[in-house]
Amino acid sequence: MKITYNSPTILTFSFITVAIQIVASTFMPAISINYFSIGSSFDLGNPIWYFRLSSHVLGHSGWPHLLNNIIFILLLGPLLEEKYGSKNLLVMIIITAIVTGLANMVLFSSGLLGASGIVFMLILLGSITDIRQGEIPLTFILVAIIFIGKEITAIFHDDNISQMAHIIGGLVGGAFGFLVAKPKRITNSFYS
Repeated sequence: MKITYNSPTILTFSFITVAIQIVASTFMPAISINYFSIGSSFDLGNPIWYFRLSSHVLGHSGWPHLLNNIIFILLLGPLLEEKYGSKNLLVMIIITAIVTGLANMVLFSSGLLGASGIVFMLILLGSITDIRQGEIPLTFILVAIIFIGKEITAIFHDDNISQMAHIIGGLVGGAFGFLVAKPKRITNSFYS
């Protein structure tokens, strides 16, 4: 039996986030803030701003923040990468990062870092894996209601967590699910 690199996009993403956290927690504490977070304003003249627009999902505020995100990424990501493909999932991650970064700058005066938006993109994307033509899965509706309801109530807590990134990431994941999923034919058989 051999160990396989079964999910290249998810494993590479995870290893990069862990490497950044190791560097940030040992000898370069400012690396996450300087390179792997996005501020609250547009800085179109600064080339690093464009990098940070998507790299903010790689930095985390500490080990608990990273571990809370990475467990879900490693749990959900490989299944979705197998279904949608490594390149497609990478594109979804990058688009989610850019959309959450831009939304944060437009709507809020605080910075943003962490992969929570990616986690919630994966959660809602995962709830749509069994889409059939002309149907909306009940699991998707339930997950969306519970998820968005939880995040809306959490907005009223002062916890330094960007519920907006969670909500936007989830909405992007739901959109990807409907846009990218290949609909199955509707059949009359219960077991098809």
